[in-house]
Formats: sequence, C-alpha cells, structure tokens
Amino acid sequence: MKYLEVAKWEFMEKVKSKAFIISLVLMPLIMVAFGVLPGLLASKPDDKAITVGVIDQTGTIVEPLSARLNQKYKLPSGTPNYVVRQLSADPSPGQQKLEANKLVSTKEIEGYFTIPATVYDSGKVEYRAENVGNIRISERFSRTIEEVIVEHRLKGEGLDPAVIRKLTASVDIKSIKVSEKGEEKESGFLETFFSAYVVIMMLMFLVLTSGQLLIRSVVEEKSNRVIEVLLSSCSARDLMMGKIFGLSGLGILQILIWGSIGLAMSLKTGTNIFVLENLLLSAVYLVLGYLLYSAIFVAAGSPVTTEQEAQQITSYVSLFLVFPIVLAIPVMQNPNSPLIKILSFIPLLTPAFMVMRIPIQMPETWEILTTIGLMIVSCIGMMWVAGKIFRVAILVYGKRPTIPELFRWIRTP
Repeated sequence: MKYLEVAKWEFMEKVKSKAFIISLVLMPLIMVAFGVLPGLLASKPDDKAITVGVIDQTGTIVEPLSARLNQKYKLPSGTPNYVVRQLSADPSPGQQKLEANKLVSTKEIEGYFTIPATVYDSGKVEYRAENVGNIRISERFSRTIEEVIVEHRLKGEGLDPAVIRKLTASVDIKSIKVSEKGEEKESGFLETFFSAYVVIMMLMFLVLTSGQLLIRSVVEEKSNRVIEVLLSSCSARDLMMGKIFGLSGLGILQILIWGSIGLAMSLKTGTNIFVLENLLLSAVYLVLGYLLYSAIFVAAGSPVTTEQEAQQITSYVSLFLVFPIVLAIPVMQNPNSPLIKILSFIPLLTPAFMVMRIPIQMPETWEILTTIGLMIVSCIGMMWVAGKIFRVAILVYGKRPTIPELFRWIRTP
C-alpha cells in the first residue's frame, strides 16, 4: 500500500502550495468573469442621454420616431435615453453628409441616420458614426424606424395600426421540462445550459491545472534525479498510482470547494442555474474523466524531460475538452442525434458530451450504464498502459523515445 503514502505526500505537498491556494480563489473568479461579466456589460444601461442625428428626407418619420424612443428607452433617472436631433435635409446629398460628418467628428452627435424619401418603398436606411459597432443604438433605432414605417404603410392601406398591434402581440412561452416519470418542472435555457457548462468548465480547469502539476512533478523529479531515490523505496507502479490518486484527491477537493461556493451563491441569490438531481451523475462522469485524463498525462508526460515539452503535451490533450464546447449548441438542440450518441461513446469525449446531455434530455439507462462502464474500463486500461510506459520512461534521459519504442515498452511484460 505504498502508493497511498505517495498519494498522501503528493496531496499534502500540493495543497499547502501557494499556487493551489491562489487557484482556489482565482478559478471561480475567472469562471464568473467569463460567464457573467459579458452579460453584465452588455445589459448595463447608459448613464447619460445619447444624441443621435436623423436626416429625414420624408419629413414624416423623425417626430414619431422621437416619441417612440422616449416612450420605450429611458435612463435609470427616468429621462429619455436618446435625444433625436433633426439634421438639415438639404437637397444636396453631398452637403448633407458634410455637415452631418462634421457634427460626428466634433462629438456633438454619436452618429446619424439617413432616411431617404423612398424609404416607404425601399425600406433602406443608412447609419454613419465613428463607432458603428455600437449594436445597441443601431438595433434600437432600426427596430423603431421599422415600426414607424410599418404603421405608415398600414394607415395607407386603410388599416388601424392599434388593432394590428393587438392582433400581433407577442406570446410569452414558459418552458416546462417533463421527466420520464411524467413529472413537470419549470426549466429555462440558463438552468439547462449552466448545469452542463459549469461541470465541463470544472473538468477543463482541473485537467489543465492538475495535469500540468502532474507532468511538472515528474519532469522536476527526473531532472533533479530525485526519481531514483523514490524508486529505491517504492515500485514504479506505486509511485505512478500515488501521484495520480494524490493529485486526483487535490482535484476533487477543488471541485467540492468550487461546487459548495456555486451552490451557496445559487441558493442565496435564488437563481436556479443548477439541476441538483443531476449533479451526482454528472460528478461520476467528471471524476472518471479526470482519472482518464490523469492517466493520459502520466503516459504522455513521463517520457518528456523539459517544461516546454510538458506544456505542449498539456495543450494537445486539452483540445479534446474544447471540442465538445464547440458543439454545445447542436447538442442542446438535438442531444439524441446519431452523431452526438456516437461521440458520447468515445472515452475522451464521453464525460463532456454526457454531462451536456443529462440536464437537457436524460439519456436512456443503457447509454448511461454503458458509458460509465466504458469509462471505468478505459481508466483501468489507460492506467495499465501508463504504468508500462512510466516504469521505463522515468529512468530514460536525453533523447525522447519514438512511437515504436513506446509500443515496445507497453508489450514488455
């Protein structure tokens, strides 16, 4: 049972390190920043009124446009969000643009819309500004201009715009998830998405951080010749298993701390972003996936001798975790498609795809049992392969072994 002593030593050494303590705080902050900060910045209201110019060649749009904008969009203080400044509708297009562009360059207006006299037929409007990437302004104005134009067309056809708005009023749809037992539960996009997203991001961070620690530990001990001293008191198998279990324990501790923080924040704020009944099953896939990747890191990292090579190995392996995130939207739209099911049975992709599928639409029982069994077999098989490579590679210095040499090490009894 010497591997338990090695695991305990690895765990205690790393848990007391500054890097681990910093990661406990830094990683949740990074996850919150990536997931919440973009939304907060996008939804943050303006703190002062924005002046936007309008060249209205029809002479009939600017007033109803201004009235609608004042009614729909207001600052936190209650004052209008936008000040519509009617610009000169000079018959000369060149003169119009010259004067309007000057107002933009002197910051008197944020930008300006040119509404041609043919807009009721063509529906084409131009917007000019220094920052045309301000989607909020262009989207709000274009939608409101469209409403004014549509209302004018309706009146021209003898229809009452108020009646049309009433008949075409939007419908508010509430999403209710139905379980296999017929039970109903209200479930929105955020709850479904974040239940999978959070677990996948945890797995990715754990693989990147703990995987690097695992490889770096082996590289440092090889370069300092400490590995030879360690092998004099325990076998290569015990050393490898101890490192995997020790750093896995470190990773599980991180998961527990991060999960507790996330659950506490969710309960305190009342935001249902976790499907609690699926957490246990997701945790099984997370732990098995982490063990599999840890064994891969040992197998791929033990032959390397420099930090640069170790970083390359980490980046290559982590690509398998990025791939499922790229397919997150297709998985949410159709989690039971043949392609997604096939990808779910590839061991390196199984944890991420199954974690995404579980909160969306629970896979069939045989799929869950088969994929868990496949992960267990893959973990055992990968650890066996890693052990074969590890026992030889840790004492090999200098030239990195070739692929045929690695296969020869695996076949050696």
